[in-house]
Amino acid sequence: MDAVKQTLAAEGPRGLYKGMGAPLATVAAFNALLFTVRGQMESFLRSEPGVPLTVNQQVIAGAGAGVAVSFLACPTELIKCRLQAQSALAVDAGSAGVAVKYGGPMDVAKQVLRSEGGARGLFKGLVPTLAREVPGNAAMFGVYEALKQYMAGGTDTSKLGRGSLIVAGGLAGASFWSSVYPTDVVKSVLQVDDYKNPKYKGSMHAFRSILASEGVKGLYKGFGPAMARSIPANGACFLAYEVTRSTLG
Repeated sequence: MDAVKQTLAAEGPRGLYKGMGAPLATVAAFNALLFTVRGQMESFLRSEPGVPLTVNQQVIAGAGAGVAVSFLACPTELIKCRLQAQSALAVDAGSAGVAVKYGGPMDVAKQVLRSEGGARGLFKGLVPTLAREVPGNAAMFGVYEALKQYMAGGTDTSKLGRGSLIVAGGLAGASFWSSVYPTDVVKSVLQVDDYKNPKYKGSMHAFRSILASEGVKGLYKGFGPAMARSIPANGACFLAYEVTRSTLG
């Protein structure tokens, strides 16, 4: 709440939507890729046409989908994190006489491409992104299937109502962040780290540095807002997926 108050005081309501352009522009592609790859994994793992996958098979399918979406999520989130953190970065860099200012998502991409090693710079933080997306999606899709089967009282979940699907999707989203949140913190600090004078040498160095300076609590900074976002967002996402799949046959 203090973050909300300070953001509103310094930047107004627009400050709360800083960095929205990059994920908004790619959210459709991200979810299309996620569910398409998961669907292909389901087809590969299914023993016979029409046979429901087990929870363990859904875990494997989710992990495979996580690998694919990592390559889209990494540059998108780098841009988002740079925009969201640029006020703090400007203060830190200002003490060193360096200005940090991005005009928008495209400006971030241009500056990274020009001065941070080209296309490779956009994939800074890919390793922790993979370390987040693979186990996170494995947990999410596994929990989603387990909850659906529990609510349906068996493997046939086709009769579940929309309310049940929202609950299962929301709790599945919560399981994603509960299982991998420290990895997301490491990814974010790496992605906003200064290119020329980096504070961190890599993922493990960032992890150890945060743990040493802030303790375990530092690895869960922002966990509350992430969960508050994830539960309704994933509930809506899974419902939309199920309704769309049912409609298209």
